[in-house]
Amino acid sequence: MPRGDDKLSGQTTPTINDVAALAGVSKKTVSRFINKSSLMSDATRDKVSRAIKQLGYVPNPQARALALRRNFMIAMLHDNPNGQTVLNFQKGVLAAIKDSELALAVRPVDRTSPELLVEIEAFLSMQRPLGVLILPPISERDDIVDLCKRLDIAYMRIGSTALDDPAHCVASNDRAVVHELTTALLAKGHRDIGFVRGPEGFRSPVEREAGFREAFADSGVTLDESLIGQGNYRFDSGLEAGRALLGRKNRPSAIFASNDEMASGVLHAAYSFGLSVPDDLEVVGFDDTATASHVWPTLTTVHWPIEEMGRLAAMKLVSEFLGGTTDEFDLDQVVVDSYIVERASARLT
Repeated sequence: MPRGDDKLSGQTTPTINDVAALAGVSKKTVSRFINKSSLMSDATRDKVSRAIKQLGYVPNPQARALALRRNFMIAMLHDNPNGQTVLNFQKGVLAAIKDSELALAVRPVDRTSPELLVEIEAFLSMQRPLGVLILPPISERDDIVDLCKRLDIAYMRIGSTALDDPAHCVASNDRAVVHELTTALLAKGHRDIGFVRGPEGFRSPVEREAGFREAFADSGVTLDESLIGQGNYRFDSGLEAGRALLGRKNRPSAIFASNDEMASGVLHAAYSFGLSVPDDLEVVGFDDTATASHVWPTLTTVHWPIEEMGRLAAMKLVSEFLGGTTDEFDLDQVVVDSYIVERASARLT
């Protein structure tokens, strides 16, 4: 039986042709098995599997990549000021592909750069990934999606609301869960509730503020616009906004900050005014990052399922390379629900 020569070791190594001959199938069938295609019977799959084990055959990733005109890699594009968000999403993606031969390439970009599209195109054209995961806020740009389509590269958009058709999107329910949280604060009797916005240019701050405002409208309570402060998802902006809100004569009795970093800043602002949390002021955040349980008092917050979103997004993007591991997931799912986590900084029940 013909074998490939391993010139370094002086020993022969089995080839895909050897596997096909031993299994009594075509080379194309062996290739389908390696790529975890569903287009074969169980009997054929078993024959190929036994042949591979008997020969000790190891697929050549370079040859496979050349045949597919793709590398066995997922690209992840992001421009996000919250490093923990990126890490948590990455953790979910890696969990999805851990038992596969796929790799993850993380590519930070600058959404303000006039050369953004040129830089992304150069990266994708050089790397030729199987697919691209696009994190917010750049996931909201249709021109990046158009670029992926032109390069014939699969893509998945991640957002705080559905940004695309179900096959190309994974989202969270930010507006609905913030509505739920704000309604709980109003039901406790809070009327002067401060709100710290997220940065301009992101969809998540828009969705979260919309949920906040709609809760007031639906509860028949007038929202004091002067209690809306601006932040940028960073601690310092939460501290500054918190000091501005708490320095007012009619200071709020509760403050909702659009993420945990800013909520932590609000906590420090409260301490600087000699206020006790939650007795004098209740504070809530959003994300449920490690920060929420590391500050004191621990933060009541919204668990944003960014890790779960990363796992689902990867499953949807490259399901054909993950075999049976996707069977437990609904790959038509778009929304991964967030939920409230009650801790010490606000008592909602």
